[in-house]
Amino acid sequence: MSTETASLQKRSFNQPDEVRAAGSNGEGRIVGLHGVNFAQVSLQPGWKWSESVKPIAKTDSCQAAHHGVVVSGRLHTVMNDGTQEELGAGDIYYIAPGHDAWVVGNEAYVAVDIVADDKWAKPA
Repeated sequence: MSTETASLQKRSFNQPDEVRAAGSNGEGRIVGLHGVNFAQVSLQPGWKWSESVKPIAKTDSCQAAHHGVVVSGRLHTVMNDGTQEELGAGDIYYIAPGHDAWVVGNEAYVAVDIVADDKWAKPA
């Protein structure tokens, strides 16, 4: 349910504007609020961008920029230049375009991403 006044707005990931598949084992639930899009990203164990999303995006690496916070699980990211980082619960992140990433371990990775561009899990 959406609640809105001039100075207070509320939305829920339970009623997203769009659900975008990130392969067969991941999704983003996208909600717009006052001109900003947020995505609740849920990726299951075994998810890897280069296997799950590359066929959708048709690029060699993820070309979306990501800003957000990890809610649960772990994600390992490798930039095109070889720089690597592992993200976990409570981490706030920025990931530039040009990377691969995969879920680490047996726990689903859940994050809230501020969608600065509209490239995430979409054809280039």
